[in-house]
Amino acid sequence: QVQLVESGGGLVQPGGSLRLSCAASGNIFSIAAMGWYRQAPGKQRELVAAITSGGISNYADSMKGRFTISRDNAKNTVYLQMNSLKPEDTAVYYCNADLRIRGGLRYSDDYWGQGTQVTVSS
Repeated sequence: QVQLVESGGGLVQPGGSLRLSCAASGNIFSIAAMGWYRQAPGKQRELVAAITSGGISNYADSMKGRFTISRDNAKNTVYLQMNSLKPEDTAVYYCNADLRIRGGLRYSDDYWGQGTQVTVSS
């Protein structure tokens, strides 16, 4: 079993900041990449940012310059620092991992956290 547990969501005013965390635990052999996705009401889930085990990151265009993804490989944890938040950033944010379980033969990116709500409103 593998668990991804997010934390750090909440209500923030426009222009404010939040830091999300996601810790992966369980029967994990190796994690190749971790990332954040978000889903707003009535919209499809979209990539926010992702980072490899080597620290290479990529961002959706609308998040560049405002969001920063980082990772602690020793703790199997990924972070998302979100600055200059806008009302349109309101969504449920999901953590995702591309990992290989112990005894497994290949990596799978079908591991998701339960989601954490981020609401940007005055």
